[in-house]
Amino acid sequence: MKEVKITDIKGIKVGHAQDLNGGSGCTVILCENGAYAGVDVRGGGPASRETELLKPVNMVEQIHAVMLSGGSAYGLDAGAGAMKYLEEKGIGFDVGVGVVPIVCGASLFDLVVGDPKCRPDQAMGYEACKNATSERPAEGNVGAGTGATVGKFLGVDYMMKSGLGTYAVQIGDLIVGAIVSVNSLGDVVDINSGKRLAGILNKDKSAISNTEETMYAEYANNRNVFSGNTTIGCIVTNAKLTKSQANKLASIAHNGYARAIRPVHTMADGDTIFVMSAGEVEVMPDAVGALATDVMARAINRGVLEAEPAYGLKAARDFIK
Repeated sequence: MKEVKITDIKGIKVGHAQDLNGGSGCTVILCENGAYAGVDVRGGGPASRETELLKPVNMVEQIHAVMLSGGSAYGLDAGAGAMKYLEEKGIGFDVGVGVVPIVCGASLFDLVVGDPKCRPDQAMGYEACKNATSERPAEGNVGAGTGATVGKFLGVDYMMKSGLGTYAVQIGDLIVGAIVSVNSLGDVVDINSGKRLAGILNKDKSAISNTEETMYAEYANNRNVFSGNTTIGCIVTNAKLTKSQANKLASIAHNGYARAIRPVHTMADGDTIFVMSAGEVEVMPDAVGALATDVMARAINRGVLEAEPAYGLKAARDFIK
């Protein structure tokens, strides 16, 4: 098994667009030839686009893009930019009088980081598509990770800057990769050592504290922890999967969230994972599921480790000695 780029998967391109001053952005995963896809949405506060059509009982089999964005529910507008971009290239579901590109997506809550009026829109989504390449995607404070933060149980004064991460591996002909914007209510832990990499800060902001212990101490206090946080990501693979298998794989990949985020899937998170299958390599689905769990957890770690301090917030690298 060797580490590779997520864009080593044939037909997959990734692009970012962001407003660094405003503190938000979007990331698109394009598969212009179409990908079998699935999704699993967990947590209590999701903002999502075209997830219903991914249910196995529904007609559409393949999608052409997944758009991950900031901006809370406003950021779902970025998906319209991907539709415009793909329609101009004649890519989409043939409806006789033209094509309808199938663009799924999810948005995270970053309105408290920079300018709350800065939200990914159609123009930014279109720009992300124009920027999409098969090169190694940038990580950290880019795209959907621009305004990402973690450790928000005590509010903005004690949270830390996070970002976007990717990780992919290859075994033989099989490639499984993850791309994720880490924006959790909880803390992020090193999946190997269990050490907290980023999360809620202690009272004097000199060290990373423990969100779970803080929650236990305040179990009787119905604290307002924003209207949404949400870690959003996508598993991309060249495995040949059915729509049903892609949906099950999305469910399994949430184990990667559980390995790296504590606590995870809270009522204030809308945690979502998509799956895109380029469909070339015959596989045992459970092997892909195990790999998806691992690469997602490692991508989450990279999302915080690659983040830079910004908007007055500390990042993991401030505490690494």
